[in-house]
Amino acid sequence: LSFQDHVCELLNTIDACQVFFDITVNFDLTKNYLDLVVTYTNLMMLLSRIEERKAIIGLYNYAHEMTHGSSDREYPRLGQMIVDYENPLKKMMEEFVPHGKSLSDALLSLQMVYPRRNLSADQWRNAQLLSLISAPSTMLNPAQSDTVRTQYIAYSTYDQAALSLWKLALQSSTCLCLFRDEVFHIHKAAEDLFINIRGYNKRVNDIKECKEQALSHAGLMHRERRKFLRSALKELATVLSDQPGLLGPKALFVFMALSFARDEIIWLLRHADNIQKKSTDDFIDKHIAELIFYMEELRAHVRKYGPVMQRYYVQYLSGFDAVVLNELVQNLSVCPEDESIIMSSFVNTMTSLSVKQVEDGDVFDFRGMRLDWFRLQAYTSVSKASLGIADHRELGKMMNTIIFHTKMVDSLVEMLVETSDLSIFCFYSRAFEKMFQQCLELPSQSRHSISFPLLCTHFMSCTHELCPEERHHIGDRSLSLCNMFLDEMAKQARNLITDICTEQCTLSDQLLPKHCAKTISQAVNKKSKKQMGKKGEPEREKPGVESMRKNRLLVTNLDKLHTALSELCFSINYVPNMVIWEHTFTPREYLTSHLEIRFTKSIVGMTMYNQATQEIAKPSELLTSVRAYMTVLQSIENYVQIDITRVFNNVLLQQTQHLDSHGEPTITSLYTNWYLETLLRQVSNGHIAYFPAMKAFVNLPTENELTFNAEEYSDISEMRSLSELLGPYGMKFLSESLMWHISSQVAELKKLVVDNVEILTQMRTSFDKPEHMASLFKKLSSVDSVLKRMTIIGVILSFRSLAQEALRDVLSCHIPFLVSSVEDFKDHIPRETDMKVAMNVYELSSAAGLPCEIDPALVVALSSQKSGHCNNIHCLAKAINQIAAALFTIHKGSIEDRLKEFLALASSSLLKIGQETDKTTTRNRESVYLLLDMIVQESPFLTMDLLESCFPYVLLRNAYHAVYKQSVSSSA
Repeated sequence: LSFQDHVCELLNTIDACQVFFDITVNFDLTKNYLDLVVTYTNLMMLLSRIEERKAIIGLYNYAHEMTHGSSDREYPRLGQMIVDYENPLKKMMEEFVPHGKSLSDALLSLQMVYPRRNLSADQWRNAQLLSLISAPSTMLNPAQSDTVRTQYIAYSTYDQAALSLWKLALQSSTCLCLFRDEVFHIHKAAEDLFINIRGYNKRVNDIKECKEQALSHAGLMHRERRKFLRSALKELATVLSDQPGLLGPKALFVFMALSFARDEIIWLLRHADNIQKKSTDDFIDKHIAELIFYMEELRAHVRKYGPVMQRYYVQYLSGFDAVVLNELVQNLSVCPEDESIIMSSFVNTMTSLSVKQVEDGDVFDFRGMRLDWFRLQAYTSVSKASLGIADHRELGKMMNTIIFHTKMVDSLVEMLVETSDLSIFCFYSRAFEKMFQQCLELPSQSRHSISFPLLCTHFMSCTHELCPEERHHIGDRSLSLCNMFLDEMAKQARNLITDICTEQCTLSDQLLPKHCAKTISQAVNKKSKKQMGKKGEPEREKPGVESMRKNRLLVTNLDKLHTALSELCFSINYVPNMVIWEHTFTPREYLTSHLEIRFTKSIVGMTMYNQATQEIAKPSELLTSVRAYMTVLQSIENYVQIDITRVFNNVLLQQTQHLDSHGEPTITSLYTNWYLETLLRQVSNGHIAYFPAMKAFVNLPTENELTFNAEEYSDISEMRSLSELLGPYGMKFLSESLMWHISSQVAELKKLVVDNVEILTQMRTSFDKPEHMASLFKKLSSVDSVLKRMTIIGVILSFRSLAQEALRDVLSCHIPFLVSSVEDFKDHIPRETDMKVAMNVYELSSAAGLPCEIDPALVVALSSQKSGHCNNIHCLAKAINQIAAALFTIHKGSIEDRLKEFLALASSSLLKIGQETDKTTTRNRESVYLLLDMIVQESPFLTMDLLESCFPYVLLRNAYHAVYKQSVSSSA
C-alpha cells in the first residue's frame, strides 16, 4: 500500500512537470520510468493471483490488534485495494488515464528501437549482424550507434512496455514474465479486457489474428534466430579468442550478442513451459547448450581480458569523448550555471584519465558521474527547463555513449549480469534438467554440456538484499544442480570409457596364446590338403582385421565411442574449477572419482570368480585384460588433464589388500581363497601333485575329472602374472594365509607329539641302540597322521616357494637395483648377528621374494600359537627344514645343532631298516633314503659331508638307481 502511494505520487509529479521521454536521448530517465510502470503493473497482477489474499490481510489485522491493542489504521484502505484489484487490468486501465501522455511518449520512443530488435533471422543474416569479419577493413573501427545503450537492453522490457506497438508485440510472444516463473498470457488477458469495452470489437479481432500468428509463426521465427545466433556467437568467440584486442573496439558487439542470445533463451524457456499449442517441435531445442556455451565463452573473454578493454576505453574517454563533449557544451546557446558545472565535471573527469592508472591497478569508479548524468536528465527533461534535452538530442546521445564507455572501465561484471544473466533457470529446474539430458543424449552437443554447471554460477545474482533468507535456498539449489550435472557428465564419460575398455579387452583376448591353436590346426590341415566338411569351416578372422578400412566412410563402434568421449571430455576439461556460492567445483575430480570406482569394480569383475563352481580367470588372462584397461585409461590423459597414475595407485594398491576402501573383496582375497580352498585342497585330496622339475602342480588321472587344469594356474608364467597383479603386499597376504594353514597343521602335530612325548624322549637318547629304537618305534601312535600332516605342510611350502620365486622374478624386472641391494644385504649378514636383527633382514628379503634360511612368515605364524611323487612325499623335505628352522628360532635353540641331532637319529633308523628282512618294514626303503638326501640338500644348515659321515653315500647311489628302475617299469 505504501509502495502504491509512492508510485502514484511520483507518476503525478512526472505528469505535472510534463517530463519529456525519449529512450534514444534521455535513456536512463525513460528506462527507469518504464521499469517503474512495469514493476507496479507486475506487483498488482501478482497480488490478484494470491488466492487467500483476503484471509491473509484479515490475519494480519488480527495479529496487529493482538500486538498493539488496535487495528491498523490503514487496514480499510488495504482491504479496499484488494477489492479494487480483483480485475487488475481493468483497474489499472482506469488508473493510468491521467498518465496517458507521459506513458505514450515513452512507449512511442521505442518505435525507433523495438522494430529493429524484432527482425527475422534472415534479415539479421543479410545485414551480417554481429559479424567482425564481414568487413575486414573496418575491423579495428569502434562499433558505434546513436542508440548504443538500447542495443543490449532486455527484450522483455520492450515486450511489456510496448503493447502500443500493437502487432509486433502480440505477434512475437504469447506470454510475458511477471516475476521469475510467473507468466502473463497477453492475448487472453487483452481479449477479456477489450471484449467488455464498447467500440473495441475491432481490437479484439486484431488480438485474435495476432494470437494465431504468434502460435503458428513465433516459434519458427525464434528457432531461426537461435540458429543464426549460434553461428554468430561462435564466429565472434573464435575471432576474439585469437585477437582479444578486438574486445576494445567491438565491445558493443559482444554485449549485443549476449543480450540477443539471453533474450532468445529466456523466450524459449518461458514459452516451452507455457505452450498453448499441440505442436511442440519449435519449442524443443536440442542445440540450446551450444548457444549457452558460446555465451559463457564470450563472458569468459570479457572477464579474462578486462584490462585490455579498460586500457582501450580509458584512452577513448580521455582522447575522444572528452573532446567531443567539450565542443558540444561550448556550442550550447543556453547553459545554466548548475548544468554547466555538471558538464564541466564530466569533461574534467574524463580528461584526467590515463593508461598508467590501468597499469598501476587503480580502481575506477564512475558511479558518481553516471548519477550526475541521471540528475541532469531529470533537470533538462521538464517542460520549463532552461536547457531542454529535447532541443539538444546530440548531447543526450553523446552522453549515453559516454556512459556506456565508463561502464566498460569500471562495471564489466555488472554489464555481464545485465546483458547475459540466466539465473531464471533456477526457477525452471525441470526444464533445465531436461535440456541437460537432451544435451548428453546428442553426441554432437555433449561438448557443450559444461554450460549447464556454469549456468549455476548465475543463480546467486537473482537474490536481493531485501530478501536475505532466500539466499540459502537458492544457494543450495545451485549447489545441488551443479553437483548433479557434473556427476552425470562424469558418469557418461565413465560409461563411454568402460565400453571402450570392453572393446579393447576383447581385442586383447584375441591375442592370447590359447586362440592360436585353432589357427595352427587350420594351417596344418590346409598344408596337408585334408578334406573339410561339405560346407567347409569358415576361416577365423585374424586379430588386427578390425583396423583394415576399405574407405574413410566406414565408422566402427569403437570410432563412435572415441568421438563421443573426446566431445564429452572437452566439456569436462573446459574449466579447471568453478566457484558457486563460496563452494569450488572441479569437474575433473568427478571423472577421477568415477574412474576409480569403475576400475575397481571392473578388475574384480574380470576375475570371473564363481563361488558356486569355484571357477576363476587365469592370472595371465586377467593381467592381459587389466593391461588393456590401463592402456585405455592412460589415453584419457590425451583428452582431460587428470593424473591417471593417481587412479592406478589408488585402485591397484587397494587390490593388494584383503578388502578395498569400501569393504569389498579384492583380487588378492579372491585368488588367495581360490588357491587355498580349491587348488591346494585338491592336492591334499590326491587329485593334484607337485612336480619340482616342472615347477608346477599337475592334475592326476582320477575318476572324477577336475573342472580346471592345475598346471594352467600354477606354472611359472601364471605365478608371475599373479605376482604382477597382487604385488608384494598381495603376495605377502597370500603367504600369511598359507602360513596360517601351516600353523593349524603344526598345532595338530604338537598334539601328536604330546601324546608320544615319553617315547620320543627315549628315542632321542637311544638312537645308537637299533634294537631298542625298533621296539620304541612300534610303540609310536598316529605315525601316518604325522606323515600326512607334514606332507600337507610341504605342499603348502612348495606352493609358497613357487609364489616367492615368481615375485622375485617380477621385482627383478621392475626394480632390479633395489632387489640386488636387498639380496646382497641378506647374503652378507654375519652369522653372529642378533636374531631380532636377522629376522628383520629376512622379513625384508622375503617381501622381495628371496629365499631365506629362516622363513619369517612361518616364524610369525607359529609364534602366534601359545599352547614330485604322486603322493607329494617329496614335499616333506621342505616341510621339515622350514618347520625346524621356525620352531627352533621361536624357542631360542641352535638350529644347526638340532638338525644335526635329527640327522643322526634319522640315519641311525634308516641304517637299521637296511638290515631288516621283513617286506612290510622295508617297503619304500629306497624312497626314504632319497628323502633324507633331499632334506640335506634343502637345508641351509646341513651339508653333504655331514650326511656322508653318518650315512654311506653308496646307499644313496643304489637308492637312486632302484627308484629310477621302478619308475621306468611302472611307466611301461
